Amino acid sequence: MRITIKIGSNVLTRADGSLDVTRMSALVDQIAVLRGMGHEIILVSSGAVASGRSEMKHIQHDLDSVDQRQLFSAVGQAKLMNRYFGLFNDYNICVGQVLTTKENFADNEHRKNQENCLRVMLENGVLPIVNENDTVSVTELMFTDNDELSGLIAQMTQSQMLIILSNIDGIFTGNPSDPESRLISIVKPGKDLSDYIQTSKSSAGRGGMKSKTSVASQTAAAGISVIIANGKKDDILVRLMNDRDNTPCTEFLV
Repeated sequence: MRITIKIGSNVLTRADGSLDVTRMSALVDQIAVLRGMGHEIILVSSGAVASGRSEMKHIQHDLDSVDQRQLFSAVGQAKLMNRYFGLFNDYNICVGQVLTTKENFADNEHRKNQENCLRVMLENGVLPIVNENDTVSVTELMFTDNDELSGLIAQMTQSQMLIILSNIDGIFTGNPSDPESRLISIVKPGKDLSDYIQTSKSSAGRGGMKSKTSVASQTAAAGISVIIANGKKDDILVRLMNDRDNTPCTEFLV
């Protein structure tokens, strides 16, 4: 199976914005297991801006929002990929960086070039690690968030499954912290979830559950099954593959 896995900033970073290397390492371990099972993996990873922010604490002057995003992403992306390279190298897995913009999905020539790049990487056993190029993506050029990007990448690579890892188990009937709320395990095509979606966003990322639900519905409508699960849970990826019925998550059926 070809699987696109999206890991959010709230999974990869600690409260202070620094990279959670322990969690990152655990997820790499699991991806290596999935590769060992014969699955092809495309990784869409957030975390560059948050990582760069924690690295640039020494800045004494104010930066506007665009300058901050460009500076933090430039520094943070290098740090993020360096970590991934080292962790995957322990499993002799070659990784490659793919930085993209929304423009690359709108323009036919750019789209074909990007699609070809991903194809060549997969055919040669390279694990693509995709992120938005925040150094040039500003305002109207930006994706809504990496949830949107992961859905587009899953469709571009003709993945059979998209797994979106967040910091909660999936979609609940109310606030996840409310003991009365229950997890919605299965979402059938056409089901309206607007009454259940929390509009709040994480402190680390741009997206929220509303974005994830929208992307999941659109991607499932394209024939790709989608799972939203908690990336901070131990062995979550392996459990989703081996024992999904007993693993908390929300699955969007095609």
